[in-house]
Amino acid sequence: MGSDTAQGAGSARGARSTTTVTTMRDIARVAGVSQSTVSRVLNDAPTQVPIAAETRERVMAAARELGYRPNPHARSLRGASTMLIGAVVRDFSDPFFAGVIEALAVEAMARGYNVVLGHAHGRVDEGIALTSVLETRHTDAIVMLGDMQDQPRLLEDLRDSGVPVVATWQGTSPLEFPTVDVDERAGIIAGLEHLIELGHERIAFVSGRLPGDNWQRQEAFIEFMTARFDRIREGYVQVVDNSLAGGEAALRALLALEDQPTALVTSTDLVAVGVLHAAYNMQRVVPDELSVVGFDDLLLAAHTVPALTTLRMPIAEIVGESVELAIALARDPAASREPRRMVFDPTLVVRQSTARPSVRAVIQPAMSI
Repeated sequence: MGSDTAQGAGSARGARSTTTVTTMRDIARVAGVSQSTVSRVLNDAPTQVPIAAETRERVMAAARELGYRPNPHARSLRGASTMLIGAVVRDFSDPFFAGVIEALAVEAMARGYNVVLGHAHGRVDEGIALTSVLETRHTDAIVMLGDMQDQPRLLEDLRDSGVPVVATWQGTSPLEFPTVDVDERAGIIAGLEHLIELGHERIAFVSGRLPGDNWQRQEAFIEFMTARFDRIREGYVQVVDNSLAGGEAALRALLALEDQPTALVTSTDLVAVGVLHAAYNMQRVVPDELSVVGFDDLLLAAHTVPALTTLRMPIAEIVGESVELAIALARDPAASREPRRMVFDPTLVVRQSTARPSVRAVIQPAMSI
């Protein structure tokens, strides 16, 4: 059968040079199976007699142990799976996508795949070059991380590439591919219901500008608050950069209002952390004088002072479903690639940044700063 080679990264069963070439024969020896069995497992080839799940796992474990990396060019020439998934990332600088990329690597490796990363942030021609890179590496499928509607040529190239594409976090953009997403509206409503149950009515919203057409969280806030309280108070929706500085600027504007809010919801944790920092600088105690709710549950959210109440994004579930679907489409050319949407619900995580409003704040708005 096949004899793909790769750069070995060392083995627990004996010291190996970082330049040692790992072959299927090596994997067969460690796993205690035939080389043909290794080939069928790694190539996901059909067999007349099914390979036992325990045998498959033993082969995959040996491949990981030996640092096996398939040669995508050799595999693609004979029509075999390259065991590579391409990832088009919206913005490496956004800490949200750092967690997404980590989850993607974990989910892909658990299925025996490696990930080729490409950055789609910036000029349109960078997206064009990105598509060429992914196709040159012969990826089996592509997972698109984030809304790319501002890069139409990239989307066109992906549609025309022939490679299965699965999209994630597409906002309100038209569906181009099978898509896995989060219920933005449900998350915002959960955060608002939490604040209202605590006794807050003067609730503001800080909306961080995101690429593409992602205004669902802001629209959900406006719709919910209008239905519940008949109106949105003047100045209670602040649209700022999705950054720490954006959160700081928003809070300063809100605290300059005569009718100051007692609580606010932010569209991202990044903006929420900026709000917390500004509150500290302006000597506004959170949550005694101001409750704050974020969205995403970034790693840092549990470590702010006070720890941030937020909506937990189901990143592992969304990424896992995306990888599973991408692999399924790659393995079955007859499978439908028609646009469709699978949605996961976020979860409210209550920490220390929310509390009942103070009696003074409920009776009379605080003086402007």
